[in-house]
Amino acid sequence: MKNLLKIFLFIFPIWIFSQTNVVLETSKDSLKPNNISKIAEALKDYEITRKMDSVWLAAKYNSPLYDSLAFVIPDAELLPFTPDSLFTSKLKTRLDSLHHNSPFNIAYNPVLERVIKTYLKNRPKHLANLMTKAKYYFPLFEEQLDKYDIPLEMKYLAIVESALKPNARSGVGAKGLWQFMYSTGKQFDLKVSSYVDERADPLKSTEAACKYLSSLYNTFDDWDLALAAYNSGPGNVTKAIRRSGGYKNYWNIRPYLPRETQGYVPAFYATMYIFEYAKEHQLHPSSFSTTYFETDTVRVKRQLTFDQINKVLDTDNTLLWKLNPHYKLGIIPYIKGRHYALRLPHDLIGVFVSNEDSIYAYAKADDAAREKPLPKYFELNNRIRYKVKNGDYLGIIADRHGVSVSKLKQWNGLKSSNISIGQRLTIYPRRFPPATKKLTKKTFPKGDYTVYIVKKGDSLWSIAQKYPKISTQQIKDWNNIWNSKQLKPGTKLKIFKS
Repeated sequence: MKNLLKIFLFIFPIWIFSQTNVVLETSKDSLKPNNISKIAEALKDYEITRKMDSVWLAAKYNSPLYDSLAFVIPDAELLPFTPDSLFTSKLKTRLDSLHHNSPFNIAYNPVLERVIKTYLKNRPKHLANLMTKAKYYFPLFEEQLDKYDIPLEMKYLAIVESALKPNARSGVGAKGLWQFMYSTGKQFDLKVSSYVDERADPLKSTEAACKYLSSLYNTFDDWDLALAAYNSGPGNVTKAIRRSGGYKNYWNIRPYLPRETQGYVPAFYATMYIFEYAKEHQLHPSSFSTTYFETDTVRVKRQLTFDQINKVLDTDNTLLWKLNPHYKLGIIPYIKGRHYALRLPHDLIGVFVSNEDSIYAYAKADDAAREKPLPKYFELNNRIRYKVKNGDYLGIIADRHGVSVSKLKQWNGLKSSNISIGQRLTIYPRRFPPATKKLTKKTFPKGDYTVYIVKKGDSLWSIAQKYPKISTQQIKDWNNIWNSKQLKPGTKLKIFKS
């Protein structure tokens, strides 16, 4: 038996090595038809990892952090351009049709073809999910776009910006369907408080986006350039125009734009194309439980939580969060002068209005029985510019202003916690540090004084005990010291006569 074991231990490693060689050899000529079956057999062990890849990719596409940085594909990550006369010919015809039926300058370009092919090949399930969400959001977008006389095709911009996730947040702090930074949102009257972030309010943020896009169009008189400016800011677009020699066509100034913006407008064109020709590419949305026109709002008359609404109306958080994503804590506040509303399907709106008194009575009783009070409502204050001082670090600066370190990093584009003296930081404080007292010049008493020489073991208290009616604070003031650690044997202290 022992001899058989020895033979097995000798032969098994050789067999394993020979099988490895088979895999290595087949990989050299992997395109040969007679090797396909061997490769497929050798790769069976990796099926589980392929499943893992699909899971984390799906999680990435469905993450609240999924924003334009994930949706806009850098040139280096696009599929290689391979000649496909049939597809290219059809694409040119379709793009030409889009060009003549919209105010955008949509022209065939090999880069655009690569973007479209990359989306179709790598993201078919994701695109179908987006089409499902679009059934709810697009009617809302179109209503506001029409109100501000903006091309209805601009609805596709929200896909590029946020993948239609109302609570999507970018790495630099932009939030919502239209990815507003705090300062830009404030410019267009989107308010942020401890309970509400109107950048995530589909209706209010869409109206703000329309106002912003209108202002950009008034600046550039070109919708393609307005798109580029929405992503990178008007300043970067005007600089790109200058560097290009005065061209105003997007494709001519594209090489001079920031890297992300270079892929931003093609991503918009590609999205428009895929949605307009979804059936031709066998892309179909699934059913959506509620459409926008099937919902309505009711203004609340007291503070309500999602849990209280659920218990009375027999609803669930999934529905409430889907229709009311701007209530950050699942709480609808009641603030004098503000009109916060609850959005529900039409049938539940009727039930709510018919039973308002009972709902508010239940909420009052529920609040009274609550062991821990709800968070206090407060609004973010205006932006301040803070100058870093000696001894400052991000943690202490964040604590002084009632914000988190991660927020400080987002607002200032910091990749680490390193800061330097004199550096300016942008802060949107939730509270301001106490006002610093003005320093008053200390006046020393006039008259005679004695000199005390510090001995080993002395402290401010023990020294003060040697002089009647003299306090430790007086010794500190007279000698410009603040604690006993500064006392060293041989130090001379002035002690004035009281």
